[in-house]
Amino acid sequence: MELTIGFILDLIIGDPNNPYHPIRGIGLIANRLEKFFRIVLKNSLRFAGLIVWILTVGITFSITLGIVYTAKKLNAQLGMIVEGILIYFCISSKGLVVEGYKVIRFLVKNDIENARKQLSYIVGRDTTSLDKEGIIRAVIETIAENMADGVIAPLFYAGIFGAPLSFAYKAVNTQDSMFGYKNDKYMEFGYFPAKLDDVFNYIPARITGILIIISSFILRYDYGNSFKIYKRDRYNHTSPNSAHPEAAMAGALDLQLGGDNYYFGKLVKKPTIGEKIKEIEIEDVDRTAKVLYLSSFLGYLLALAMRFIIIRYI
Repeated sequence: MELTIGFILDLIIGDPNNPYHPIRGIGLIANRLEKFFRIVLKNSLRFAGLIVWILTVGITFSITLGIVYTAKKLNAQLGMIVEGILIYFCISSKGLVVEGYKVIRFLVKNDIENARKQLSYIVGRDTTSLDKEGIIRAVIETIAENMADGVIAPLFYAGIFGAPLSFAYKAVNTQDSMFGYKNDKYMEFGYFPAKLDDVFNYIPARITGILIIISSFILRYDYGNSFKIYKRDRYNHTSPNSAHPEAAMAGALDLQLGGDNYYFGKLVKKPTIGEKIKEIEIEDVDRTAKVLYLSSFLGYLLALAMRFIIIRYI
């Protein structure tokens, strides 16, 4: 029931973008610990990053477990509702679609400049020179890539051990977002946060790719091509996980994603994903959203099945 509450709340309300969002609290914990251990372990930043990772994940898991345990001790129904709300904070299926459409609404009005500006809030690449096709492609890539860590992974870990493990996963993912940069500041400190995020996303990323293929079959998109491109291009990314959902999505929509992009004024060469069977169009964002919602529902059903098996048999 907790999973159902969380999933439905996300579909209805979406991501509550406010300064009191619990995930922001994880970032605050990680930031404070980083400042402390950068001083204490200044000669061993890689080890400092590992200690911060362990403490942040441990604190997040413990606090969430304490909240759920206390609520359930007071009242079983209250505990169920509280845990459902906590799971809701970990999922962002509607949020991904909403952020994507914030960009597309400017393209519909042929307002390229504002579309580029809005896109810059959700992607790391430079957006100032992107044309209409580049903007649409970036939106689709962002939604597809973030399906794994924004929806399926939190559901997957909630299916194993409810809100505490789902929140622990968000602590893993948040630290990768904060520290997983290959620059002078985080090359050493962010080594373990980046690697461990890859570990925790390994299974969810592959599940996401498979769910996209299944969804494309149900929606009568090009599921055969989705499967073909997934098999062929799922490793066409510097990350061992990111290309899995992107490859399945590119195949389902008969599009070519990926390729070169500029980051901080520097051209970064990247392999392409998929084949350009047809020209990209705004309607492809609608198709991507449909795949996202259906894949999210299938991920929810999978998490429910996992939870049932674990509670009953383990």
